[in-house]
Amino acid sequence: MPHELERFWHRLSVQARDCPHEVAVQGADERVTWAQLRDEVERRAGELERQAPAALILALDNGPQALLWDLAALFAGCPCVVIPTFFSPQQFAHCVQQSGATLALVDEVWTAQLLSAGFSRTAAFWHRSAPRPVTLPEGTAKITYTSGSTGQPKGVCLSAEAMLCVARTLEEASRNASAQRYLAVLPLGVLLENLGVYAALMAGACVQLYPQAQLGISGATQVDFERLLGAIALSGAHSVILVPQLLLGLVTAIERGLMPVGALRFVAVGGARVSQALLERAEAIGLPVYEGYGLSECASVVALNRPGAHRLGSVGKPLPHVQVRIAEDGEVLVAGSTLLGYLGEPPLHASWWATGDLGYLDAQGYLYLNGRKKHQFITSFGRNVSPEWVEAELTQCGALAQVFVHGEGLPHNVALLWPRDPASSDADIEQAVRQGNARLPDYARVHHWRRLPEPLDSHLHTLTANGRPRREAILARYHRLLSDIAL
Repeated sequence: MPHELERFWHRLSVQARDCPHEVAVQGADERVTWAQLRDEVERRAGELERQAPAALILALDNGPQALLWDLAALFAGCPCVVIPTFFSPQQFAHCVQQSGATLALVDEVWTAQLLSAGFSRTAAFWHRSAPRPVTLPEGTAKITYTSGSTGQPKGVCLSAEAMLCVARTLEEASRNASAQRYLAVLPLGVLLENLGVYAALMAGACVQLYPQAQLGISGATQVDFERLLGAIALSGAHSVILVPQLLLGLVTAIERGLMPVGALRFVAVGGARVSQALLERAEAIGLPVYEGYGLSECASVVALNRPGAHRLGSVGKPLPHVQVRIAEDGEVLVAGSTLLGYLGEPPLHASWWATGDLGYLDAQGYLYLNGRKKHQFITSFGRNVSPEWVEAELTQCGALAQVFVHGEGLPHNVALLWPRDPASSDADIEQAVRQGNARLPDYARVHHWRRLPEPLDSHLHTLTANGRPRREAILARYHRLLSDIAL
């Protein structure tokens, strides 16, 4: 058994021995004690070991069963393809076909896709004969799919050693917060949440895993904030992981007196650029927010602010398991806990991973990001602008749900906007744009804008499955509208 895997099992076993009747995992209508967790993972790992040696598709909504099977696959050495609940049927089919999986545990919503892929239901699993041999990089424990800015999502093959090393350093980084109740807000199919749960178990915390609908979350971008904020408050959670849009909702609710900071001690935020103004608002209300940075190809988290090492505007210092350096062109390079390779492509052996992100390290070792290398545009005045930076500033006011900024070769930046309330007047939108512009230098400001005719959406191929803009697709679809603005 690899060292990090053995270390994790030892930690779970110690919890089962010392706190056998305490709750390790709390679900909507099911709870699992530490003793039950150890025994169930061991039993299910044995079941997986008796199956054919191929990948397992795991597409279950958040809950104790999803976690137990995920852990069982990890300890059985069974490559696990964890598919986010917000993937489209086409993306699901792509993952099943590309992985060559012969076993599946899924929610009923995916039944038609499995039947069309040749699966049949058995007592414990969905099962099919191997359609074709698929060679995975040696040591693959999990295949996590990136959302993909274009085309189909890519399967990132990761080892147990890499993932658990990241989870362990996350637990160490957040240990001073003494978080003993962890609420999983994001789907387990999102690697960041998956490893956040591992880190919570390593800390001996109770993991609260509720279905996404119970938290008010639907798909990748639809959120019932009243339900979500109520769930956070009722859970008594000490720690959560949020994406920027969810953090915005939480901060706004606390500012308006709709809920207190409560028991929260460690709120990690990542997945996209966070406006510094939003972080300042969180700090002003006493919400303990710690911004981090990572990517699937580096087994998720690379850098993280944490208690005692926190610098607003940075994504924190690199965690101990990685090295970070900056290339001559400003690209962030990472070594340590990198992927074994992409599914369907030759294994990777390079020591350093080029992240595609631009950034710099300050004198104290804090990492700052300047946006995506391939998204950066240059205005006709020769100014380099990262659109993510501008978009983050405009959306943080709360009035704008979606912002797409463009300025390549233009004297002034332009934007396509979709308001949070479709009934918002042009004056309301203009005020939101002015508020965002006030926090930006002149060359980065949006000078002209238009409403989008419809919201950006993954079904229109203008968003990735997890809600990030597909920039080339947006430029192609709204080329005429952008041209009219730029005139």
